[in-house]
Amino acid sequence: MKPSLTVVQSLTQKPVYHASEFFGPAGSRATAYRVISGLLELGLAAETKRRGYLTIRSSAFQPYTIWPHLLPSLRALKQARYFGRAYDESDVNYARRFLTGMVTLDYRAYDLTKLQTPRTFFLYARNPNREAELLESKGFSEGTKGRVAILPRKGGDFENEIQRVYLDCLAFGGRSTLDAIAIELLYGDRLRIRGEFSTDLILKVREELPT
Repeated sequence: MKPSLTVVQSLTQKPVYHASEFFGPAGSRATAYRVISGLLELGLAAETKRRGYLTIRSSAFQPYTIWPHLLPSLRALKQARYFGRAYDESDVNYARRFLTGMVTLDYRAYDLTKLQTPRTFFLYARNPNREAELLESKGFSEGTKGRVAILPRKGGDFENEIQRVYLDCLAFGGRSTLDAIAIELLYGDRLRIRGEFSTDLILKVREELPT
């Protein structure tokens, strides 16, 4: 992971990158593609529909010491299965009533912080296939746009729920980074592992947190 970290953290953080932007920092074209392959495998990068371009999760810019703690979350996110029926809040309401598992990311972060309106219902399931079959039996279809996401509950620590949700938010990146900051501000005494954030982001979250 360390060579990938060195290359990624030499880049300017932005939404989309072209593969050629890795050539200089990596030292060669071949090394750059090995780095990109490693990022894709870890779930820290994703290819776009436009050939040669990719996105990188903001979590890739966290310090190297944090990366090993993010791997269980990243692996789970790579294996996430998304389901939808009406593709609105009614799908989430059904999932909350009938699925069994540990809620994380959007909806759990909102329960904890009341910071951001949640969109996708992420659930760690001990038996993902069983939960998927239940949804399909009720008319849900598996795809990429569903608002119910089932994650495999394996790998990483689930004893400290607050810590796990925090790391999931940190790993997911994007708007979930704000949830991670909010969790740290409100439940910092429950966290053994913490990420690093810009002062501007911390101040933004502090101002927007409900009093």
